[in-house]
Amino acid sequence: MTSIGDIRELLARGELTAAEHVQSVLTAIQKTDIELGAFVSVAGDEAVREAELADARIRELGRAAFERQPLLGITVSVKDLIQTGDLPTARGSLLENRRARADAPSVARLRAAGAVVVGKTTTSEYGWSASTVSRVAPPTRNPWDPELSAGGSSGGAAAAVAAGLGSGALGTDGAGSIRIPAAFCGVVGYKPSFAKVPYVPACADRLSHQGPIARTVPDVIELASVITGGHPGDPDSLLGAAEVPGERRSLRIGWIEFPGTSPEIRRVSEQALPALSAQGHRVERIEVPFRDPYPALVDILAASDAASTSPADEEWCDPGRLAIVRHGRTLSGATVMRAEEVRLALRTRLHEIFDRYDLLAMATVPIEPFDPHAIGPQWANRPEDLLWLAWTPATYPFNMTGQPAVSLPAGLTRSGLPVGLQLVGPFGADDLVLSAARRLEADLGPLPAAPDRVTERIL
Repeated sequence: MTSIGDIRELLARGELTAAEHVQSVLTAIQKTDIELGAFVSVAGDEAVREAELADARIRELGRAAFERQPLLGITVSVKDLIQTGDLPTARGSLLENRRARADAPSVARLRAAGAVVVGKTTTSEYGWSASTVSRVAPPTRNPWDPELSAGGSSGGAAAAVAAGLGSGALGTDGAGSIRIPAAFCGVVGYKPSFAKVPYVPACADRLSHQGPIARTVPDVIELASVITGGHPGDPDSLLGAAEVPGERRSLRIGWIEFPGTSPEIRRVSEQALPALSAQGHRVERIEVPFRDPYPALVDILAASDAASTSPADEEWCDPGRLAIVRHGRTLSGATVMRAEEVRLALRTRLHEIFDRYDLLAMATVPIEPFDPHAIGPQWANRPEDLLWLAWTPATYPFNMTGQPAVSLPAGLTRSGLPVGLQLVGPFGADDLVLSAARRLEADLGPLPAAPDRVTERIL
């Protein structure tokens, strides 16, 4: 897999042009995405024109062109929940998108750094499920096995990166939606501390984060450095978080196994244990140190979706999301406040835990991917049972608390599927989490490229 730095070096040397890079990605999308289903819209001539302008700047300034625009000529995709000015934003829904057709701050920052947006990637409606099942487009298939789901709701973003359809992607994460598909697709997904990257329009439930997906931790770090920073459209992003010191050679790490972890996920994720110990970290196995906040998560999400959905919209809604909306309409204000009390207690408990540990580590998702047309494993596939996210207990707690978390590949199962390892740090400790992930990635080594099984299906 070619990193952002490698592509930049080829561009700087004149061994590759931005136009060639962009055109090759657009051609690859055209060739494979009918079967993969990672994109809902694809840029065309405008992206090539942007690449040609990048080439002109590189010819004029040489390496200096990258000093102010470090992503000059680099291809990225944007999840369909995030507004873009040049490409439509359907938000995975048949409902009309009434938001202004303009770039979200994160997209504008990527473009200002020189990145070329090649398309919008698939999501479930409003990102409600950890899949990409919607009424707008076919579900995204996993590049490692097209008979399985890429996960979600940033499934299109993760699948695109894994399949080489762009150097990076911008996703959103309200209960694991960056980290779950990153784990399923064998790439790196980073959920920053809450509001470190502005989320515009801001979400009232304060669960959603924007963050990057890429092939390597250094690529994620570079993309994150571009999109981070306050914006008046997201008042929380202007408050600022206390920064926790970054790289440290020896860390106290709590290793957690969540209920329902399959033996194969355990076997692969625990390959990281000797690597962490060899780096000088003190790793201690601990029980899950908090009560499962899932019932509170359900009520907060359902109340938020109910508040934003009119009964007149029901015929156009995703039927699964509608079941959640209808549950939300049954909730009293007191019930929602009790859910918020659970969130507050969880934040307090995690603060206590991080008095003893610098990081927590665990398998990102306890199960392997499921059918691409499902929203979860069979036992959680009926939205009316309100279990639609219960199968991913290692991700949603850290949306409730707003803490930084990154998923990186730990290895492959015996059936050849990626397994993700998640590192979680205290609020504001993004640099610490990412530096630890970078060191661990270097020791674990990269995954091989995803097999070209999507193309095999076409042929």
